[in-house]
Amino acid sequence: MSETVQESTKVEESAEPTPNTDQERSNTETLLVQEGDVAGDYLERLLDLLDYDGDIDLDVEAGRAVVSIEGGGDLEKLVGSRGQVLEALQELTRLAVQQDTGVRSRLMLDVAGWRAGRREELSTLGRTTAEEVLESGNEARLRPMTPFERKIIHDAVAAVDGVHSESEGEEPSRKVVVYKSS
Repeated sequence: MSETVQESTKVEESAEPTPNTDQERSNTETLLVQEGDVAGDYLERLLDLLDYDGDIDLDVEAGRAVVSIEGGGDLEKLVGSRGQVLEALQELTRLAVQQDTGVRSRLMLDVAGWRAGRREELSTLGRTTAEEVLESGNEARLRPMTPFERKIIHDAVAAVDGVHSESEGEEPSRKVVVYKSS
């Protein structure tokens, strides 16, 4: 029943004049903070169940809620091989937020700084690959990556003039290919 009420409220809001930009930003940030709070509660319960130590940090960056768990050595288990456990945990957290708020979440979860470190590694890989392609003129195919990883590579390649990148293949074997621009 609350879902129906929320939906009808959204319809009524859209019939009103469009709020000013500051009001829209304030509403969006409020919703993102709510997402972070719901995610934080969910993850806090999970850490308690697992008996893992960790501090949860909530933030809003680039139009999405960002939740970080820092702390005990057990947290590495929540990252897993190449971040696979972290990806699954992020999806579960997004589903918990959606179930509570009724809105699909795009929140980003980081555990023990793994995503931050991975972002730096991938930016360097993207930049050096782009420079090698620019110098040699030969395209470069990188190994299959997650959507998170591919986006970082695409952003790093886009920062180098004279090259561009595209994704090819099907999940989970989707990869980035870097080309010299014509």
